[in-house]
Amino acid sequence: MKINNITLGTDPELFLKKDNKIISAIGKIGGSKSEPQPISDDGHFIQEDNVAIEYNIPACKTIEDWVYHHNFVKDYLEVLVAGMGCELAIQASAILDESELDNDIARLAGCEPDFDVWNECINEPADLSATNLRVCGGHISIGWDNPTQEQQLDVVKAMDATVGLKSVLLDSDTQRKSLYGKAGCFRFRNYGIEYRSLSNFWIKTDESLKWAWNTTMKAIDLVNSGKIEEVKELGSYIVEAINTNNKELAQELLNKIEVINNIKTKVTNE
Repeated sequence: MKINNITLGTDPELFLKKDNKIISAIGKIGGSKSEPQPISDDGHFIQEDNVAIEYNIPACKTIEDWVYHHNFVKDYLEVLVAGMGCELAIQASAILDESELDNDIARLAGCEPDFDVWNECINEPADLSATNLRVCGGHISIGWDNPTQEQQLDVVKAMDATVGLKSVLLDSDTQRKSLYGKAGCFRFRNYGIEYRSLSNFWIKTDESLKWAWNTTMKAIDLVNSGKIEEVKELGSYIVEAINTNNKELAQELLNKIEVINNIKTKVTNE
């Protein structure tokens, strides 16, 4: 059965910066996981997530909507934080001063478990109690009609084989994966899956937003074509490339997958 009527959503995180230093967003933005703060009547929300800012956009059916909704919220947040004398920082990781973590919320990791698609297990939660490192994700939520568990698992593996591998080449951060974002990290959703391996690097520009959309669609094509079965044989190498940020191995694997599925995989954004 083919994957049809695809929608993409997301809940990326950003840091708050003041005087060239990352500061905590706790108590400054409003909203929470249980009660996100609406900023429009169209499904745009903001909230605080640990020390970071998180935003949500409505599920998108077109690449034009995808770019528009991201920019709508980012523009709103830029104005909001400018009024505080701050700016947004789209970066994947930061070491915060101890004074910025003097709050119980700053030591809390996400309470909902996520899964490792390759090892078929629940991931160990991050321990934030002994580190001042904080990180930002750029999860992509993929929805489609009547998802089956087989489809869900295949889509996550296809995302690793496309978006995940390419992110090794495009994302300069290497610290986030010590806490979050290992290969095959996802959550089951009733609409499909939430792919959780990516940082927020791809939300910076219209070009990188389009890259995220287009490459996700290539992952879906990989599943719909049935060629994901060949790609899954490369699973242990895909995991190694993503988890160790091995650029040479990632490019080698992308080249192999290009042969399998005729996916164009240059290092530059497409």
